[in-house]
Amino acid sequence: MAVYTDINEVDLKTFLRQYDAGELMSYKGIAEGVENSNFLLHTTAGSLILTLYEKRVEKADLPFFLGLMHHLSSRGVNCPLPLPRHDGALLGELSGRPAALITFLEGMWLRKPEPAHCREVGKALAEMHLACDGFALRRPNALSLDGWQALWAKSAGRADEVLSGLREEIGGELAFLEGAWPKDLPEGVIHADLFPDNVFFLGDQLSGLIDFYFACNDMLAYDVSICLNAWCFEKDGSYNITKGMALLDGYNAVRPLSAAEIAALPVLARGSALRFFLTRLYDWLTTPEGALVVKKDPIEYLRKLRFHRQVASAAEYGLASA
Repeated sequence: MAVYTDINEVDLKTFLRQYDAGELMSYKGIAEGVENSNFLLHTTAGSLILTLYEKRVEKADLPFFLGLMHHLSSRGVNCPLPLPRHDGALLGELSGRPAALITFLEGMWLRKPEPAHCREVGKALAEMHLACDGFALRRPNALSLDGWQALWAKSAGRADEVLSGLREEIGGELAFLEGAWPKDLPEGVIHADLFPDNVFFLGDQLSGLIDFYFACNDMLAYDVSICLNAWCFEKDGSYNITKGMALLDGYNAVRPLSAAEIAALPVLARGSALRFFLTRLYDWLTTPEGALVVKKDPIEYLRKLRFHRQVASAAEYGLASA
């Protein structure tokens, strides 16, 4: 979450009249994240999240995202829900951007997750994968191999400004993944961005999942690799195998990974590390000064990518059956 587009009180009050959302009491921007502009609203009816969809999000994809939240909620997955306007539409417009009001999910994200939390995340991810079965809409993953090449093309010319030799290193990694990327693994709808700030806890109990704006159809094990990258590395860059074991055990308890998925996990983890390195690098180089957004260091994900290059099998991630 972030704020790229500012709003004013007059326009916001006019926007809210299209909903059964109560009268505005206060609002503030939410600085975390990098994708859309988000605000926490307090109204006489309660707390809500207002999301303004920025240019990287295609308006044509919004029915997929908003419909997925409704589908998951109907299958017992705790996630925010978009509020309908008086005319039944889930999408409006504010400050020249498509906009939606989303229910507020109680809980907080964890700055220092423990193995027990990682196990709950693994279980929740597998439950989400199973709950997505039967969701009729489809959305290709725009940030897979072809998308990485296109994104890299926008940053490659300045990459060595960030780190000497980076252009050559990432070019080689892309060439490797083009040849090694797995095929014919089980697919479905994936979250594709299940970082700690997109998972809420109440105490040690996972209370829900948020931010489905990267969700798409892709390999389910790729989603697992994203979570290994997001949850199982420490701030010093070391991989915590205890957390990895817990996350994978939690996932396997609900949806056991196949032998082919297990074998592919090191390559998938390289790909997911590269994916987040590339988007962070692009944002690092292009985010305008003055935007209320916390830029994320791309080098963090370069270090993770280098770690995965040395991994020979999924056993090194903590998967006992590998």
